[in-house]
This record gives sequence, structure tokens and C-alpha cells, in this order.
Amino acid sequence: ILMKRITSIDLFAGVGGMRLGLKNAVHKLGLKHECLFYSEINNWCREVYQNNFPKTKLIADIKSIKPYKIRSVVPEHDILLAGFPCQPFSQAAVSLRNYLNRKHGFEDKQEGNLFFNILDIIATKKPKAFLLENVQNLSTYDNGNVMNVILESLRKKYYVPDPKILNAQYFGLAQRRRRVYIVGFLEKNDCEFMYPEPDNSKVKVGDFLEKEVDTFYTISDRLWNGHKKRKLRNKKADKGFGYKLTHPKDECTNTITSRYYKDGGECLIYQGKNMNPRKLTPRECFNLQGFPKSFKILESKIQSYKQAGNAVPVRVVEKICFNIIHYLLDSKKNRNSSLKAG
Repeated sequence: ILMKRITSIDLFAGVGGMRLGLKNAVHKLGLKHECLFYSEINNWCREVYQNNFPKTKLIADIKSIKPYKIRSVVPEHDILLAGFPCQPFSQAAVSLRNYLNRKHGFEDKQEGNLFFNILDIIATKKPKAFLLENVQNLSTYDNGNVMNVILESLRKKYYVPDPKILNAQYFGLAQRRRRVYIVGFLEKNDCEFMYPEPDNSKVKVGDFLEKEVDTFYTISDRLWNGHKKRKLRNKKADKGFGYKLTHPKDECTNTITSRYYKDGGECLIYQGKNMNPRKLTPRECFNLQGFPKSFKILESKIQSYKQAGNAVPVRVVEKICFNIIHYLLDSKKNRNSSLKAG
């Protein structure tokens, strides 16, 4: 194999879930991985990233890399990873922003148009492949126009198969979490790129829970009664919102979001009859995202909940990256055999 080492850059890195997925895939293929730099604007996320991946070069704000600087500032790399900000496209945020008369989608100058920063880097540095991740809503947002703009811009120079929505629940994680993934390659092989098929490994929520959990996580009578009342109110008003009681034997939890720390409503763990349920611990939220037990998280519970809720499901990214690297290795093989034949 010609590619002994695979290099990457990690944009909008969060706590490094995409990087972990790529690293796992690279190692399974017996290759070496090196992440050349990462970009993350949130201080808390950077602290976790540095604790787990020390000595990685940082460029905090991607917007500070002006197009004319890209050539000198961004290193050459094989694979570009970017879980670009999804708040401007997520369903809940879009309704909220409409209500507040705030901009969303590409109109959101703070976050929505950060995609174009990624585009500038891809166009200038021409990595062999890229993997982008976002909320499922991105594919239908604004009647699909945003996705069309994204794909048209990427397809000018890259082979970009149709994006795919994958659910973590079918990749060995007990969490229902649908995300849209976009991959692209500088060179197209004779064959199409295939997204990974669900591996349907049978897991249950209990597999991701800690053995001993402090009573601190059991919710108070007041919060529990509040949850129950709100659910009844919403039911009457025909709104689907309410808490979700999850049993350790269940196949999956609801999507864990960054607002989980507020009241734990999207996943309360059943603790037995006549007992109040409990919230997941921050570590359990990371477990449900596929982070290893050895992954260092912060003392701050609120920040940890937010980070886990914003993270990518590592197992899904690993499976996609596995297929990406295979595709790259195949194109090398094809090129070599055509050279010999020529």
C-alpha cells in the first residue's frame, strides 16, 4: 500500500469525535494517522480536545484564515473533516429564529455561512477526500435549496455522491440519532462510493449505562411532577413534546441534544416502580455517542452534557471513514496498474 500514513485536518472539531472515528478506521486498516491541525472556537471544547489530543496545532477561529492566507496557513492533508455548525439549520433552531425574526441558514452571518470557509480550504488545498456532517434537517431545509447550493459548489471539482442520512442506532449505539453525511473525492474511481450498511449489532441502553450512579442524578419530586404535568398539557394541545422514560432494556434512547443538562427530558432512566427516574450522567451521554471509556471529560457537568449533545456518533464516522480510505486505496491501486499497463 502506498499510503502508509493518512493526514487530516479537523474543522469545527468540538471535542474531537470526527477525529476519533477517522483514527479508529485508519488503525483498523493497519495505517498511521496524523491530525495536522484543528479549529474550534469554544474554550471548553478546546480544553477537552487538548486533554485528549495534546500537541495538536490549533487555529481557534476558522474565519481568521482569509482566502489569501489558506495556502500558507493550512497544511497539505489527505482528508478534511468538518462537522460544521448545525444550529442555523436544525429544526428547533429554525422555528425559534423565525419567531425571534433572527436570520438562519446561509443568511446567518455568524454560523450559517461558515460552510464557505470550508469550501475555500477544499478549493485551495485539494485534499484527496472530505467528510462533512450536519443535522438531518439540512437536507430538507429551505426546500432542499441549501443542500443544492452545497452540493453544486462541492461538485465543481469533486466527485460527491448523494449525501446520506445515517442513524447511530443501526451502528452499534443505543441512541436514535440521524445525521446527514457528505463525502467527496478529488478523483473518481471506476466504481461508486458506498456508504456503510447498518451493522444492526444488537445493543440495549443498559450496555451504555454506568454500574454505580450517584443519587445526585435522580430527579426531584418537583421536577418529576413538572415533567408529568407538561406532558399532559402538551398532549391536550396536540404537541408531541414531553419527557421520555427510557428503560435499560430499551433498544435506544432519544437523540441526546446539547440542552440535555436543563431537565433531562429527552431521556430519563427508569429506576423501578414508585421511584423517580434519573438523568443520564455526562459519561453515559459520551458512551451513547461511542466515545471510549478512556476519553477524558470535564468536571463541569453542564459543559460535558453540551459537548456530548453536540458531538458526532464516533461509530458511524468510523464506518464511513473506513469506506473512504478503502476508496482512496483503490484509486491508488487503479492508478498504479494503469501506469504499468501504459
